[in-house]
Formats: sequence, structure tokens, C-alpha cells
Amino acid sequence: TVGASLPISGLTAWQGLFRHGRLQVGQSVLVHGAAGAVGSMVTQLAGEAGAYVIGSGRRADRQTVLDFGAKEFVDLENDVLEDVGGVDLVFDVIGGDIGKRSARLIRAGGTLVSIVGPSEARPADGLAVDFVVESDRAQLSEIVQRVRDGRLRTNIGTVSTLDDAVAAFNPTKRINGKTIIRVRP
Repeated sequence: TVGASLPISGLTAWQGLFRHGRLQVGQSVLVHGAAGAVGSMVTQLAGEAGAYVIGSGRRADRQTVLDFGAKEFVDLENDVLEDVGGVDLVFDVIGGDIGKRSARLIRAGGTLVSIVGPSEARPADGLAVDFVVESDRAQLSEIVQRVRDGRLRTNIGTVSTLDDAVAAFNPTKRINGKTIIRVRP
């Protein structure tokens, strides 16, 4: 189950932070959707790399995000996003209005990394990057080693059988984490 949840979420987080975001020790990172499958990986990897991590999401996600290593939490339904101030990197898995508003939070020379398509707004004095994850054996090996060492944990939301796959991908309530479909019993 862990193996099934790791490649796409882990590689997306890795590539967004290190290849596209060029994350450095001591920088600050705002992670939108930090309780989700990708966001939880971003939060952990950024923290391990020596960044100050601020996670965002729904109020109910606060403790989960803090448990994954964020130093602060922004409740996107009740807090003022702009109170975060300037950050070096925003990792956006939400887009829309949140992505637009986040562009204004980027410090000079910083980066807005999006996995939901091109941002509608660009940082005034920084970069906006959107990307699609690519397979990379060396990066995946780094991620797997971190899981084996206990430095990184996956975020599995639900595990369903193949017979229940349609219902699993059309839940009646929001599920954080990766949905896994078990093909064999």
C-alpha cells in the first residue's frame, strides 16, 4: 500500500521543491493543501531540507498538517492568507483565487510552484512555474530511502477494492491523502 502511494506524490513534491522551486536551507515555504497526498510530502521534504514550513488547508486539517512538520498553519476558510507575509516559495495544489493571492506573497527572487496549471498571477519579482511530474529513478530512490529510514511517511486516505473503485474516486465526503485501489485481495 505504501509503495502504491509513493511514486506520483513523492516525485511531484520532490520535483516541485528541488528542481523547479530550487529550495535552499533556511527558506520559507507555504504549502497549500498540506494535509493531502502531495502537500504532506512537500511539507515533510521541505522541513527535512531545512526550510520553515507553513501549511494551509481547512480548519479540520490543522493537526494533521502540524503532525507532518509544518511550523504554522493557515486556515484558508477563516484566516487571512495575506497575514503570512513574504515567503520564498509557495507550493500550490489548489489554484484559482488561492493561487492568485499567493503570487503576492512571494519575496523578491522567490518562486510560485503550481501543479494545477499556469498561475493566473505572477510574483512581482520572482518566478511562476507550473509543471507535470516526470518519472525519475534517482529521485524515487531518494524518496524510498527516506521512507525506509522513517524520515518520510506517506499519507494514505483510503484503500478500496477494485469493485469499489468508482465509489472511491467519487466520495460523498472529502478524503485527505492518496486513494489506493487494491487489485488483488
